[in-house]
This record gives sequence, structure tokens and C-alpha cells, in this order.
Amino acid sequence: MGHTFIEVCSGCGGLSNGFMKAGFHPILLNEIDKVCCKTLEKNHPNVKISCSDMNDLDLTEYKGTVDVLMGGAPCQSFSQAGQRKGLDDKRGDLILKFNELVNELEPKVFLIENVKGLKTHDNGGTLQKVIGNLNQSNLYNITYKVLNAVHYEVPQKRERIIIVGVRKDLNKEYEFPVPINNTLLLKDVLVNCPDSRGYTYPENKKQIMELVPPGGCWVNLPPDIQKLYMGKSIESGGGKRGMARRLSMDEPCLTLTTSPCQKQTERCHPLETRPLSIREYARIRTFPDDYEFVGSLAQQYKQIGNAVPVMFAYHLAKSLESVLSD
Repeated sequence: MGHTFIEVCSGCGGLSNGFMKAGFHPILLNEIDKVCCKTLEKNHPNVKISCSDMNDLDLTEYKGTVDVLMGGAPCQSFSQAGQRKGLDDKRGDLILKFNELVNELEPKVFLIENVKGLKTHDNGGTLQKVIGNLNQSNLYNITYKVLNAVHYEVPQKRERIIIVGVRKDLNKEYEFPVPINNTLLLKDVLVNCPDSRGYTYPENKKQIMELVPPGGCWVNLPPDIQKLYMGKSIESGGGKRGMARRLSMDEPCLTLTTSPCQKQTERCHPLETRPLSIREYARIRTFPDDYEFVGSLAQQYKQIGNAVPVMFAYHLAKSLESVLSD
């Protein structure tokens, strides 16, 4: 058996799937969302799934048997777009619960994935509190870095902070994965996608989106249609380049959201006038074509939109091998 891991806040399985692809063996996957749990069960029938609140987990029985404890505690508390309440938000508290689990398990390595906003929240104070809590036992050497998935065989721009702790008694120094010098574009992955369900535009919106060229957005619309489509948003600050956005085959995708047709973060297919489909979403997140998503159309988009890209996770897993090897 290869290196072992437990994952909390597993979502639909992007991070764990990447680790399994790298040869790691899952001992337990934890997720509170019932639909995500069904997706995990569908794709990993032989893996133990704990469909429960992370706060209710007791992992003491696994102490001494786990190489890696990892997870992406919900990130809304630190998001640039959110209210950024940080540790005052119940969702932010889950990072503190993660610290408790580290103390219970004392894994060789722990890994946290979160939005890059954690680095700047409260002028960096929140990140230092998180690291301070994680290191109360003084058992780990902890490092962090903001990485962009586009540098790791993912056709999508997606920045996340990765925090890694390596147990000091291993006497190993962790190095983050070296960027791959080969940027994947949408034309590399949006080919021969399996047929799947997807949202469609109402006719009036489709007529507007027909006017947007690949790589363009609302600024490419005729002035009168700009005002009609944008409404009061046209007077607000910022570039608003996500609005009426059509992707380009010659570029990586913008960060996928939980829906491909939210007005502020449009993800229109480069060549066809429609939102990206489920399998196209999955391709961009680098899930294999045989990975199945359970639930309604909206629930499937949400699962993929929140997932860690599989190949990004794969490269993180491979980077841990040097500190886990004997």
C-alpha cells in the first residue's frame, strides 16, 4: 500500500482524486454535504466515507497510521468577494478544528488548501493566527505559498494558498511543486467531450451573447446594448470583465465558479453560444471523463465549481513524496 491520507471537507473529490492518481491510499474521506457524499460513494465504493460535520469527527483511532491529513476548510470566510469575517465566521472556525485533528492524529504531513485571500485577511494577521494554532505543539515545520493551478497541467487560472506542515522528527524539508512549463489552453481540453447536460440561455440573452467574440465581454457589445444588459452595473467601479464573458480557445479558462451563467462571472463556450456543460466543466477541472457527479444540474455545477483541480492535487501529492520517503 502506498502513502495514506485522510481528507476532511472533501467536496466531490478533486483533491482526493489527485492524491489517488499519484498512488496515495485513502483511509477516510469526510464531507458534510449529502450530495457530495453520494458522488464520493459513487466513484469510490471501497473507500470509507464519513458524511458528517467535521466538528463531530474523532480521529484518535487512526493515530500513527496516517501519512497525510489534508482538507480545504470552507473558504467563504476569507474570500476576496465575501465579507471576510475570517475566524469570527463559523466556517472559518473549521480551520481551528483542523488543528485539533492534527493534534489527534499527529500525521507525518498536513496540507490545507484555501483561497489566497487568507494570506491578506486582516493584513496577514489571520494567517499567522492559523499557523500559530497549528504549531502550538511545536511538532511541525510549517510553510505556505500561493500557487496557480494553471502552472500544473490545469487549463484554468485558479490561485490558492497551500499550507504544508512536515513533522520535525522526519528531518525533511518540503519544497512546493515546480511549475510545469506547458500551459494548457481550452483548445487542448474542449475537444471530443462526452455529451452531457448543461444550462442554456434564454433567447434574449442568447441574442446578446452572439455579439460577443471569443475572449470578449460586455465591452464588445454595441453601446446601446451595453446599457441595456449592464443596467446600473455599468456605472459601478472595476473592470467587470466577467460580465457577458465568452471564453477563448486560445487561452486558459478563467476560474470556474459554481455556475457558468451567473451575470458577474459568465463562462460562455468559446465557439457555441451557450454556457459550458457539465463534462466541459469537469474537463477544465481535470476530472477524468468517467468520474460521475450525482444530483441536480445545479448541484453538479456547484460540486465541480468548488472542487480542487485533480491535476493540481496530483502535483501537490507528488511533491510530498520526498518528505514521506524513508
